[in-house]
Amino acid sequence: MQSLSGVGLVLGALFFAAALTPTLVPRSYLTQGMLAGTCFAIGYAAGVLWRWLWHYLELPEPSSRMRSITNALLAVACLLVVVMFLWRAAEWQNSIRTVMKMEPVETARPLKTCAIALITFFALLALARLFKLVTRFLSASIRRFIPRKIANAVGLLVAALLFWSIANNLLIRTAFRALDSSFREFDALIEPERPRPSAAGKTGSTASLVRWDELGRAGREYVASGPAAAQISAFTGRPAREPVRVYVGLRGADTPRERAKLALEELKRQGGFDRSTLIVITPTGTGWIDPAAMGTVEYLLDGDVASVAVQYSYLNSPLSLLFQPEYGAAASRALFAEIYGYWTSLPRDSRPRLYLHGLSLGAMNSEKSAELFETIGDPIAGALWSGPPFESRIWRSITENRNEGSPAWLPEFRDGRFVRFMNQSGPSVPADAPWGPMRVVYLQYASDPIVLFDYRDAYRRPPWMSAPRGPDVSPDLRWYPVVTMLQLALDMAVATGTPMGYGHVYAPEHYVDAWVAVTDVHHWSPDALAKLKDHLGRAARTAVDADGGNDNPYGDRGG
Repeated sequence: MQSLSGVGLVLGALFFAAALTPTLVPRSYLTQGMLAGTCFAIGYAAGVLWRWLWHYLELPEPSSRMRSITNALLAVACLLVVVMFLWRAAEWQNSIRTVMKMEPVETARPLKTCAIALITFFALLALARLFKLVTRFLSASIRRFIPRKIANAVGLLVAALLFWSIANNLLIRTAFRALDSSFREFDALIEPERPRPSAAGKTGSTASLVRWDELGRAGREYVASGPAAAQISAFTGRPAREPVRVYVGLRGADTPRERAKLALEELKRQGGFDRSTLIVITPTGTGWIDPAAMGTVEYLLDGDVASVAVQYSYLNSPLSLLFQPEYGAAASRALFAEIYGYWTSLPRDSRPRLYLHGLSLGAMNSEKSAELFETIGDPIAGALWSGPPFESRIWRSITENRNEGSPAWLPEFRDGRFVRFMNQSGPSVPADAPWGPMRVVYLQYASDPIVLFDYRDAYRRPPWMSAPRGPDVSPDLRWYPVVTMLQLALDMAVATGTPMGYGHVYAPEHYVDAWVAVTDVHHWSPDALAKLKDHLGRAARTAVDADGGNDNPYGDRGG
Protein backbone atom coordinates (compact mmCIF):
# COMPACT_ATOMS: atom_id res chain seq x y z
CA MET A 1 0.00 0.00 0.00
CA GLN A 2 1.18 3.52 -0.76
CA SER A 3 2.49 5.55 2.14
CA LEU A 4 -0.04 7.76 3.89
CA SER A 5 0.10 11.55 3.77
CA GLY A 6 1.54 13.15 6.92
CA VAL A 7 -0.54 16.32 6.55
CA GLY A 8 -3.60 14.17 5.85
CA LEU A 9 -3.05 12.12 9.00
CA VAL A 10 -2.74 15.29 11.09
CA LEU A 11 -5.97 16.82 9.76
CA GLY A 12 -7.68 13.44 9.89
CA ALA A 13 -6.78 13.06 13.58
CA LEU A 14 -8.25 16.50 14.35
CA PHE A 15 -11.46 15.66 12.48
CA PHE A 16 -11.59 12.31 14.29
CA ALA A 17 -11.30 14.04 17.67
CA ALA A 18 -13.99 16.60 16.80
CA ALA A 19 -16.36 13.77 15.83
CA LEU A 20 -16.24 12.48 19.43
CA THR A 21 -17.86 15.64 20.80
CA PRO A 22 -21.62 15.64 21.55
CA THR A 23 -24.41 16.92 19.36
CA LEU A 24 -28.16 16.36 19.86
CA VAL A 25 -28.67 12.59 20.21
CA PRO A 26 -26.66 9.97 22.18
CA ARG A 27 -24.55 7.60 20.06
CA SER A 28 -23.54 3.96 20.41
CA TYR A 29 -19.92 2.93 19.89
CA LEU A 30 -20.90 1.54 16.48
CA THR A 31 -22.38 4.78 15.14
CA GLN A 32 -19.66 6.80 16.86
CA GLY A 33 -16.94 4.67 15.22
CA MET A 34 -18.45 4.98 11.74
CA LEU A 35 -18.85 8.73 12.16
CA ALA A 36 -15.30 9.19 13.48
CA GLY A 37 -13.86 7.07 10.66
CA THR A 38 -15.74 9.08 8.04
CA CYS A 39 -14.56 12.35 9.58
CA PHE A 40 -10.97 11.03 9.70
CA ALA A 41 -11.23 10.21 5.98
CA ILE A 42 -12.53 13.69 5.16
CA GLY A 43 -9.76 15.33 7.19
CA TYR A 44 -7.21 13.09 5.49
CA ALA A 45 -8.58 14.03 2.06
CA ALA A 46 -8.31 17.73 2.98
CA GLY A 47 -4.66 17.20 3.93
CA VAL A 48 -3.90 15.39 0.68
CA LEU A 49 -5.57 18.18 -1.28
CA TRP A 50 -3.55 20.75 0.65
CA ARG A 51 -0.26 19.02 -0.25
CA TRP A 52 -1.30 18.70 -3.88
CA LEU A 53 -2.13 22.41 -4.12
CA TRP A 54 1.19 23.28 -2.47
CA HIS A 55 3.09 21.31 -5.08
CA TYR A 56 0.90 22.49 -7.97
CA LEU A 57 1.45 26.15 -7.06
CA GLU A 58 5.21 25.41 -6.80
CA LEU A 59 5.48 26.99 -3.37
CA PRO A 60 8.83 26.67 -1.54
CA GLU A 61 9.33 23.35 0.24
CA PRO A 62 10.76 23.22 3.78
CA SER A 63 13.96 21.27 4.31
CA SER A 64 13.73 17.55 5.05
CA ARG A 65 14.96 18.12 8.62
CA MET A 66 12.42 20.86 9.25
CA ARG A 67 9.61 18.76 7.75
CA SER A 68 10.54 15.75 9.90
CA ILE A 69 10.64 17.80 13.10
CA THR A 70 7.37 19.55 12.29
CA ASN A 71 5.61 16.30 11.41
CA ALA A 72 6.86 14.64 14.60
CA LEU A 73 5.67 17.52 16.79
CA LEU A 74 2.30 17.67 15.04
CA ALA A 75 1.89 13.90 15.33
CA VAL A 76 2.54 13.97 19.07
CA ALA A 77 0.19 16.92 19.55
CA CYS A 78 -2.58 15.26 17.52
CA LEU A 79 -2.13 11.98 19.36
CA LEU A 80 -2.53 13.79 22.67
CA VAL A 81 -5.66 15.52 21.38
CA VAL A 82 -7.16 12.21 20.22
CA VAL A 83 -6.37 10.47 23.52
CA MET A 84 -7.84 13.34 25.53
CA PHE A 85 -11.01 13.42 23.41
CA LEU A 86 -11.42 9.64 23.67
CA TRP A 87 -11.03 9.92 27.43
CA ARG A 88 -13.79 12.54 27.56
CA ALA A 89 -16.12 10.81 25.07
CA ALA A 90 -18.20 9.07 27.77
CA GLU A 91 -18.52 12.33 29.70
CA TRP A 92 -19.76 14.10 26.57
CA GLN A 93 -22.27 11.37 25.77
CA ASN A 94 -23.52 11.52 29.35
CA SER A 95 -24.03 15.27 29.00
CA ILE A 96 -26.71 14.44 26.41
CA ARG A 97 -28.12 11.54 28.39
CA THR A 98 -28.45 13.75 31.48
CA VAL A 99 -30.66 16.36 29.79
CA MET A 100 -32.76 13.50 28.34
CA LYS A 101 -33.03 11.84 31.78
CA MET A 102 -31.30 8.67 30.57
CA GLU A 103 -29.02 6.38 32.57
CA PRO A 104 -25.34 7.37 32.17
CA VAL A 105 -22.82 5.10 30.47
CA GLU A 106 -19.64 4.08 32.23
CA THR A 107 -17.50 4.01 29.10
CA ALA A 108 -17.67 5.06 25.47
CA ARG A 109 -15.80 1.85 24.52
CA PRO A 110 -12.82 3.68 22.96
CA LEU A 111 -11.08 0.55 21.64
CA LYS A 112 -14.17 -0.63 19.76
CA THR A 113 -14.81 2.91 18.55
CA CYS A 114 -11.26 3.16 17.18
CA ALA A 115 -11.45 -0.26 15.54
CA ILE A 116 -14.69 0.61 13.71
CA ALA A 117 -13.26 4.02 12.78
CA LEU A 118 -10.15 2.40 11.24
CA ILE A 119 -12.24 -0.07 9.24
CA THR A 120 -14.40 2.79 7.95
CA PHE A 121 -11.36 4.92 7.11
CA PHE A 122 -9.51 2.21 5.18
CA ALA A 123 -12.68 1.28 3.28
CA LEU A 124 -13.11 4.90 2.19
CA LEU A 125 -9.36 5.18 1.47
CA ALA A 126 -9.50 2.11 -0.79
CA LEU A 127 -12.47 3.59 -2.64
CA ALA A 128 -10.62 6.91 -3.08
CA ARG A 129 -7.53 5.17 -4.44
CA LEU A 130 -9.63 3.15 -6.84
CA PHE A 131 -11.09 6.43 -8.09
CA LYS A 132 -7.54 7.80 -8.48
CA LEU A 133 -6.46 4.76 -10.53
CA VAL A 134 -9.48 5.04 -12.81
CA THR A 135 -8.84 8.76 -13.29
CA ARG A 136 -5.19 8.15 -14.21
CA PHE A 137 -6.12 5.38 -16.65
CA LEU A 138 -8.71 7.54 -18.38
CA SER A 139 -6.39 10.56 -18.51
CA ALA A 140 -3.56 8.46 -20.00
CA SER A 141 -5.91 7.06 -22.63
CA ILE A 142 -7.13 10.51 -23.66
CA ARG A 143 -3.68 12.15 -23.51
CA ARG A 144 -2.77 10.69 -26.91
CA PHE A 145 -5.32 12.94 -28.58
CA ILE A 146 -5.47 16.17 -26.52
CA PRO A 147 -3.04 18.22 -24.39
CA ARG A 148 -2.01 16.74 -21.01
CA LYS A 149 -3.75 19.18 -18.66
CA ILE A 150 -6.99 19.05 -20.61
CA ALA A 151 -6.76 15.25 -20.63
CA ASN A 152 -6.31 15.24 -16.85
CA ALA A 153 -9.40 17.41 -16.39
CA VAL A 154 -11.46 15.30 -18.78
CA GLY A 155 -10.28 12.08 -17.12
CA LEU A 156 -11.30 13.41 -13.70
CA LEU A 157 -14.72 14.45 -14.98
CA VAL A 158 -15.38 11.14 -16.75
CA ALA A 159 -14.26 9.14 -13.68
CA ALA A 160 -16.57 11.20 -11.45
CA LEU A 161 -19.50 10.64 -13.81
CA LEU A 162 -18.71 6.93 -14.01
CA PHE A 163 -18.58 6.50 -10.22
CA TRP A 164 -21.75 8.57 -9.76
CA SER A 165 -23.58 6.56 -12.40
CA ILE A 166 -22.56 3.25 -10.81
CA ALA A 167 -23.47 4.45 -7.33
CA ASN A 168 -26.77 6.06 -8.32
CA ASN A 169 -28.10 3.76 -11.02
CA LEU A 170 -26.73 0.44 -9.84
CA LEU A 171 -26.10 0.49 -6.11
CA ILE A 172 -28.62 3.05 -4.84
CA ARG A 173 -31.45 2.10 -7.19
CA THR A 174 -30.94 -1.61 -6.58
CA ALA A 175 -30.95 -1.02 -2.84
CA PHE A 176 -34.03 1.17 -3.20
CA ARG A 177 -35.94 -1.48 -5.12
CA ALA A 178 -34.96 -4.10 -2.55
CA LEU A 179 -36.06 -1.89 0.34
CA ASP A 180 -39.28 -0.93 -1.42
CA SER A 181 -40.11 -4.59 -1.98
CA SER A 182 -39.23 -5.44 1.63
CA PHE A 183 -41.34 -2.62 3.08
CA ARG A 184 -44.22 -3.52 0.74
CA GLU A 185 -44.22 -7.14 1.90
CA PHE A 186 -43.98 -6.06 5.53
CA ASP A 187 -46.85 -3.63 5.05
CA ALA A 188 -49.04 -6.38 3.60
CA LEU A 189 -48.58 -8.77 6.52
CA ILE A 190 -51.81 -9.36 8.44
CA GLU A 191 -51.28 -9.27 12.19
CA PRO A 192 -53.26 -12.13 13.77
CA GLU A 193 -53.54 -10.30 17.10
CA ARG A 194 -55.29 -7.38 15.39
CA PRO A 195 -58.70 -8.69 14.24
CA ARG A 196 -60.88 -7.01 11.67
CA PRO A 197 -63.33 -4.50 13.24
CA SER A 198 -66.79 -5.90 13.78
CA ALA A 199 -68.54 -2.53 14.14
CA ALA A 200 -70.04 -1.35 10.84
CA GLY A 201 -68.91 2.21 11.52
CA LYS A 202 -65.20 1.29 11.45
CA THR A 203 -62.86 1.49 8.47
CA GLY A 204 -62.07 -2.00 7.19
CA SER A 205 -65.26 -3.61 8.52
CA THR A 206 -67.56 -5.68 6.31
CA ALA A 207 -69.67 -2.54 5.72
CA SER A 208 -66.66 -0.36 4.93
CA LEU A 209 -65.74 0.83 1.43
CA VAL A 210 -62.11 0.03 2.29
CA ARG A 211 -61.04 -3.59 2.59
CA TRP A 212 -59.23 -4.62 5.78
CA ASP A 213 -56.42 -6.39 3.92
CA GLU A 214 -55.83 -3.31 1.73
CA LEU A 215 -55.37 -0.91 4.64
CA GLY A 216 -51.73 -1.86 5.12
CA ARG A 217 -50.01 -2.45 8.43
CA ALA A 218 -49.99 1.21 9.49
CA GLY A 219 -53.63 1.68 8.49
CA ARG A 220 -54.83 -1.37 10.41
CA GLU A 221 -52.80 -0.22 13.38
CA TYR A 222 -54.35 3.25 13.27
CA VAL A 223 -57.94 2.08 12.82
CA ALA A 224 -57.72 -0.60 15.53
CA SER A 225 -55.95 1.54 18.14
CA GLY A 226 -57.05 4.71 19.86
CA PRO A 227 -59.49 5.34 22.70
CA ALA A 228 -63.08 4.12 22.50
CA ALA A 229 -66.00 6.26 23.64
CA ALA A 230 -66.33 4.21 26.84
CA GLN A 231 -62.67 4.78 27.73
CA ILE A 232 -62.94 8.53 27.13
CA SER A 233 -66.15 8.79 29.14
CA ALA A 234 -64.71 6.74 32.01
CA PHE A 235 -61.79 9.14 32.31
CA THR A 236 -63.62 12.44 31.84
CA GLY A 237 -66.92 11.59 33.53
CA ARG A 238 -68.74 13.16 30.57
CA PRO A 239 -70.65 11.57 27.68
CA ALA A 240 -68.36 10.80 24.75
CA ARG A 241 -68.74 9.82 21.11
CA GLU A 242 -66.90 7.11 19.23
CA PRO A 243 -64.02 8.81 17.34
CA VAL A 244 -64.10 8.39 13.56
CA ARG A 245 -60.84 7.18 12.01
CA VAL A 246 -60.69 6.80 8.22
CA TYR A 247 -57.62 5.45 6.48
CA VAL A 248 -56.91 4.34 2.90
CA GLY A 249 -53.79 2.28 2.18
CA LEU A 250 -51.67 2.30 -0.95
CA ARG A 251 -53.44 -0.79 -2.26
CA GLY A 252 -56.87 0.80 -1.81
CA ALA A 253 -56.74 2.41 -5.28
CA ASP A 254 -54.27 2.99 -8.11
CA THR A 255 -53.70 6.76 -7.96
CA PRO A 256 -53.52 9.39 -5.19
CA ARG A 257 -56.70 11.04 -6.47
CA GLU A 258 -58.62 7.76 -6.49
CA ARG A 259 -57.45 6.99 -2.96
CA ALA A 260 -58.49 10.49 -1.88
CA LYS A 261 -61.97 10.04 -3.39
CA LEU A 262 -62.30 6.69 -1.63
CA ALA A 263 -61.29 8.31 1.67
CA LEU A 264 -63.91 11.03 1.20
CA GLU A 265 -66.67 8.52 0.51
CA GLU A 266 -65.69 6.41 3.54
CA LEU A 267 -65.59 9.55 5.70
CA LYS A 268 -69.09 10.49 4.55
CA ARG A 269 -70.30 6.92 5.20
CA GLN A 270 -69.07 7.08 8.79
CA GLY A 271 -70.60 10.51 9.43
CA GLY A 272 -67.28 12.29 9.77
CA PHE A 273 -68.74 15.61 8.63
CA ASP A 274 -71.30 15.47 11.44
CA ARG A 275 -68.55 15.82 14.07
CA SER A 276 -67.46 19.14 15.57
CA THR A 277 -63.88 18.70 14.37
CA LEU A 278 -62.35 17.12 11.27
CA ILE A 279 -58.60 16.57 10.97
CA VAL A 280 -56.89 15.81 7.65
CA ILE A 281 -53.72 13.86 8.47
CA THR A 282 -50.65 13.32 6.32
CA PRO A 283 -48.85 10.25 7.72
CA THR A 284 -45.12 9.56 7.81
CA GLY A 285 -43.35 7.74 4.98
CA THR A 286 -44.50 4.26 6.03
CA GLY A 287 -48.04 5.50 6.59
CA TRP A 288 -47.65 5.59 10.37
CA ILE A 289 -49.74 8.07 12.39
CA ASP A 290 -48.51 9.03 15.85
CA PRO A 291 -50.99 7.70 18.44
CA ALA A 292 -49.67 10.28 20.89
CA ALA A 293 -51.10 12.99 18.65
CA MET A 294 -54.50 11.60 17.72
CA GLY A 295 -55.42 9.88 20.98
CA THR A 296 -54.78 13.17 22.74
CA VAL A 297 -57.15 15.27 20.66
CA GLU A 298 -59.83 12.56 20.82
CA TYR A 299 -59.76 12.74 24.63
CA LEU A 300 -59.72 16.55 24.62
CA LEU A 301 -62.79 16.76 22.35
CA ASP A 302 -64.72 13.94 24.09
CA GLY A 303 -64.48 11.77 20.98
CA ASP A 304 -66.37 14.32 18.88
CA VAL A 305 -63.67 14.28 16.19
CA ALA A 306 -63.12 12.62 12.83
CA SER A 307 -59.76 12.09 11.17
CA VAL A 308 -58.83 10.95 7.67
CA ALA A 309 -55.51 9.89 6.14
CA VAL A 310 -54.17 8.34 2.94
CA GLN A 311 -50.94 6.34 2.63
CA TYR A 312 -48.47 7.43 -0.07
CA SER A 313 -45.40 5.23 0.48
CA TYR A 314 -44.09 1.98 1.98
CA LEU A 315 -40.67 3.45 2.81
CA ASN A 316 -39.74 5.21 6.02
CA SER A 317 -39.57 9.01 6.00
CA PRO A 318 -35.84 9.52 5.20
CA LEU A 319 -36.02 7.09 2.26
CA SER A 320 -39.32 8.57 1.05
CA LEU A 321 -37.77 12.03 1.21
CA LEU A 322 -34.79 10.86 -0.86
CA PHE A 323 -36.56 8.75 -3.49
CA GLN A 324 -40.26 9.63 -3.49
CA PRO A 325 -40.58 13.28 -2.40
CA GLU A 326 -43.25 14.04 -4.99
CA TYR A 327 -45.48 11.11 -3.90
CA GLY A 328 -46.19 12.52 -0.46
CA ALA A 329 -46.97 16.00 -1.73
CA ALA A 330 -49.25 14.68 -4.49
CA ALA A 331 -51.18 12.41 -2.10
CA SER A 332 -51.50 15.14 0.51
CA ARG A 333 -52.78 17.69 -2.01
CA ALA A 334 -55.21 15.20 -3.53
CA LEU A 335 -56.72 14.33 -0.15
CA PHE A 336 -57.02 17.93 0.96
CA ALA A 337 -58.59 18.95 -2.35
CA GLU A 338 -61.29 16.28 -2.03
CA ILE A 339 -62.04 16.94 1.64
CA TYR A 340 -61.88 20.74 1.34
CA GLY A 341 -64.00 20.76 -1.81
CA TYR A 342 -66.80 18.84 -0.10
CA TRP A 343 -66.39 20.75 3.18
CA THR A 344 -66.85 24.13 1.45
CA SER A 345 -70.13 22.90 -0.03
CA LEU A 346 -71.62 22.40 3.44
CA PRO A 347 -73.45 25.12 5.44
CA ARG A 348 -70.89 27.08 7.46
CA ASP A 349 -72.91 26.93 10.66
CA SER A 350 -73.21 23.14 10.70
CA ARG A 351 -69.97 21.81 9.23
CA PRO A 352 -67.00 20.73 11.39
CA ARG A 353 -63.95 22.86 12.03
CA LEU A 354 -61.26 21.70 9.60
CA TYR A 355 -57.64 21.19 10.68
CA LEU A 356 -54.43 19.78 9.20
CA HIS A 357 -51.92 17.58 11.00
CA GLY A 358 -48.68 15.79 10.20
CA LEU A 359 -45.56 14.50 11.90
CA SER A 360 -42.08 14.58 10.38
CA LEU A 361 -42.31 14.08 6.60
CA GLY A 362 -46.06 14.18 7.08
CA ALA A 363 -45.75 17.72 8.45
CA MET A 364 -43.75 18.86 5.43
CA ASN A 365 -46.21 17.34 2.96
CA SER A 366 -49.18 18.62 4.96
CA GLU A 367 -47.74 22.12 4.59
CA LYS A 368 -47.84 21.63 0.82
CA SER A 369 -51.41 20.33 0.77
CA ALA A 370 -53.15 23.71 1.04
CA GLU A 371 -52.01 26.92 -0.62
CA LEU A 372 -53.09 30.15 1.08
CA PHE A 373 -54.60 31.65 -2.06
CA GLU A 374 -56.80 28.54 -2.47
CA THR A 375 -58.34 28.80 1.00
CA ILE A 376 -58.28 32.52 1.78
CA GLY A 377 -61.96 32.91 0.81
CA ASP A 378 -63.04 30.09 3.10
CA PRO A 379 -60.12 29.37 5.46
CA ILE A 380 -59.61 26.26 7.53
CA ALA A 381 -59.44 26.52 11.33
CA GLY A 382 -55.72 25.74 11.68
CA ALA A 383 -52.98 23.13 11.74
CA LEU A 384 -50.70 21.27 14.14
CA TRP A 385 -47.38 20.23 12.58
CA SER A 386 -44.95 18.35 14.78
CA GLY A 387 -41.27 17.72 14.10
CA PRO A 388 -41.28 19.49 10.70
CA PRO A 389 -38.20 18.48 8.64
CA PHE A 390 -35.62 21.16 7.92
CA GLU A 391 -36.74 21.25 4.27
CA SER A 392 -40.29 22.36 5.18
CA ARG A 393 -40.83 25.50 3.13
CA ILE A 394 -43.30 27.43 5.32
CA TRP A 395 -41.54 26.43 8.56
CA ARG A 396 -38.17 27.57 7.20
CA SER A 397 -39.54 30.92 6.00
CA ILE A 398 -41.15 31.65 9.38
CA THR A 399 -38.07 30.55 11.33
CA GLU A 400 -35.70 32.67 9.24
CA ASN A 401 -38.00 35.70 9.63
CA ARG A 402 -38.63 35.23 13.36
CA ASN A 403 -38.74 38.16 15.74
CA GLU A 404 -35.36 39.55 16.68
CA GLY A 405 -34.07 38.04 19.91
CA SER A 406 -36.22 34.89 19.80
CA PRO A 407 -34.21 31.65 19.63
CA ALA A 408 -34.12 29.59 16.42
CA TRP A 409 -35.19 26.48 18.35
CA LEU A 410 -38.38 28.22 19.64
CA PRO A 411 -39.12 31.22 17.43
CA GLU A 412 -41.66 33.96 17.91
CA PHE A 413 -43.27 35.24 14.73
CA ARG A 414 -44.70 38.75 14.76
CA ASP A 415 -47.56 39.06 17.28
CA GLY A 416 -48.26 35.31 17.45
CA ARG A 417 -51.82 35.64 16.17
CA PHE A 418 -51.26 33.29 13.21
CA VAL A 419 -48.46 30.88 14.12
CA ARG A 420 -46.80 29.79 17.37
CA PHE A 421 -44.03 27.38 18.27
CA MET A 422 -44.16 25.01 21.24
CA ASN A 423 -41.81 22.59 22.97
CA GLN A 424 -41.69 20.70 26.29
CA SER A 425 -42.14 23.97 28.19
CA GLY A 426 -45.14 25.21 26.22
CA PRO A 427 -45.56 28.03 23.70
CA SER A 428 -43.09 30.77 22.83
CA VAL A 429 -45.75 33.39 23.68
CA PRO A 430 -48.20 33.59 26.62
CA ALA A 431 -50.95 30.98 26.31
CA ASP A 432 -53.65 33.60 26.80
CA ALA A 433 -52.36 35.86 24.00
CA PRO A 434 -55.11 36.50 21.42
CA TRP A 435 -55.29 34.37 18.25
CA GLY A 436 -56.42 35.34 14.77
CA PRO A 437 -59.06 33.43 12.77
CA MET A 438 -56.58 30.64 11.86
CA ARG A 439 -54.31 28.89 14.38
CA VAL A 440 -51.08 27.18 13.33
CA VAL A 441 -48.81 25.50 15.89
CA TYR A 442 -45.41 23.91 15.30
CA LEU A 443 -44.46 21.43 18.02
CA GLN A 444 -40.71 20.87 17.99
CA TYR A 445 -37.90 19.99 20.37
CA ALA A 446 -34.51 21.68 20.50
CA SER A 447 -32.98 18.18 20.46
CA ASP A 448 -34.68 17.15 17.20
CA PRO A 449 -32.02 16.97 14.44
CA ILE A 450 -34.64 16.32 11.75
CA VAL A 451 -35.94 19.83 12.48
CA LEU A 452 -32.63 21.61 13.01
CA PHE A 453 -30.29 20.01 10.46
CA ASP A 454 -29.01 22.31 7.72
CA TYR A 455 -26.43 21.68 4.98
CA ARG A 456 -25.00 25.12 5.75
CA ASP A 457 -23.89 23.79 9.13
CA ALA A 458 -20.80 22.56 7.25
CA TYR A 459 -19.43 26.11 7.02
CA ARG A 460 -21.31 28.24 9.53
CA ARG A 461 -22.38 27.94 13.14
CA PRO A 462 -26.09 27.09 13.42
CA PRO A 463 -28.16 29.86 15.00
CA TRP A 464 -29.79 27.43 17.44
CA MET A 465 -26.40 26.92 19.11
CA SER A 466 -26.41 30.53 20.31
CA ALA A 467 -27.43 31.32 23.87
CA PRO A 468 -29.92 30.68 25.27
CA ARG A 469 -29.94 27.04 24.24
CA GLY A 470 -32.83 24.62 24.40
CA PRO A 471 -33.45 22.79 27.69
CA ASP A 472 -32.70 19.41 26.10
CA VAL A 473 -29.39 20.33 24.45
CA SER A 474 -25.99 19.41 25.90
CA PRO A 475 -24.07 22.40 27.31
CA ASP A 476 -20.88 20.79 25.90
CA LEU A 477 -22.03 20.96 22.29
CA ARG A 478 -19.63 22.92 20.05
CA TRP A 479 -19.53 23.71 16.33
CA TYR A 480 -16.76 22.34 14.09
CA PRO A 481 -16.66 22.95 10.32
CA VAL A 482 -17.91 19.99 8.26
CA VAL A 483 -17.87 17.67 11.31
CA THR A 484 -20.95 19.16 12.99
CA MET A 485 -23.00 18.75 9.81
CA LEU A 486 -21.98 15.07 9.60
CA GLN A 487 -22.79 14.58 13.28
CA LEU A 488 -26.26 16.05 12.81
CA ALA A 489 -26.81 13.95 9.68
CA LEU A 490 -26.09 10.84 11.76
CA ASP A 491 -28.33 12.19 14.54
CA MET A 492 -31.21 12.29 12.05
CA ALA A 493 -30.81 8.58 11.37
CA VAL A 494 -31.17 7.71 15.07
CA ALA A 495 -33.49 10.54 16.15
CA THR A 496 -36.35 8.16 16.99
CA GLY A 497 -34.19 6.19 19.42
CA THR A 498 -34.46 8.80 22.16
CA PRO A 499 -36.78 8.68 25.18
CA MET A 500 -40.26 10.03 24.60
CA GLY A 501 -40.29 13.81 24.85
CA TYR A 502 -36.86 14.29 23.24
CA GLY A 503 -35.31 14.05 19.81
CA HIS A 504 -37.92 13.13 17.21
CA VAL A 505 -40.22 11.26 19.64
CA TYR A 506 -43.08 13.57 20.60
CA ALA A 507 -44.85 12.97 23.90
CA PRO A 508 -48.64 13.01 24.44
CA GLU A 509 -48.39 15.53 27.28
CA HIS A 510 -46.85 18.04 24.88
CA TYR A 511 -49.50 17.26 22.27
CA VAL A 512 -52.10 18.13 24.92
CA ASP A 513 -50.85 21.72 25.17
CA ALA A 514 -50.55 21.97 21.38
CA TRP A 515 -54.06 20.72 20.64
CA VAL A 516 -55.55 22.90 23.40
CA ALA A 517 -54.02 25.91 21.65
CA VAL A 518 -54.99 24.86 18.12
CA THR A 519 -58.57 23.71 18.80
CA ASP A 520 -59.36 26.36 21.45
CA VAL A 521 -60.33 23.90 24.19
CA HIS A 522 -61.91 25.60 27.25
CA HIS A 523 -63.97 22.94 29.03
CA TRP A 524 -60.97 21.30 30.74
CA SER A 525 -59.69 22.69 34.04
CA PRO A 526 -55.92 22.95 34.63
CA ASP A 527 -56.10 20.05 37.11
CA ALA A 528 -58.01 17.89 34.62
CA LEU A 529 -55.46 18.66 31.90
CA ALA A 530 -52.63 17.71 34.25
CA LYS A 531 -54.34 14.38 35.01
CA LEU A 532 -54.87 13.77 31.29
CA LYS A 533 -51.20 14.42 30.59
CA ASP A 534 -50.19 11.97 33.29
CA HIS A 535 -52.65 9.33 32.10
CA LEU A 536 -51.65 9.53 28.43
CA GLY A 537 -47.93 9.83 29.22
CA ARG A 538 -47.88 6.74 31.40
CA ALA A 539 -49.93 4.74 28.86
CA ALA A 540 -47.64 5.75 25.99
CA ARG A 541 -44.42 4.97 27.86
CA THR A 542 -45.79 1.62 28.97
CA ALA A 543 -46.56 0.77 25.33
CA VAL A 544 -43.10 1.89 24.20
CA ASP A 545 -41.35 -0.06 26.97
CA ALA A 546 -43.33 -3.19 26.08
CA ASP A 547 -41.85 -3.04 22.55
CA GLY A 548 -43.09 -6.50 21.89
CA GLY A 549 -46.13 -7.52 19.91
CA ASN A 550 -47.43 -6.27 16.60
CA ASP A 551 -50.35 -4.63 18.42
CA ASN A 552 -48.08 -1.94 19.88
CA PRO A 553 -49.14 1.32 18.15
CA TYR A 554 -45.66 2.77 18.80
CA GLY A 555 -43.85 -0.20 17.27
CA ASP A 556 -43.34 1.56 13.91
CA ARG A 557 -42.63 5.03 15.23
CA GLY A 558 -39.45 5.20 13.12
CA GLY A 559 -41.61 5.52 10.00
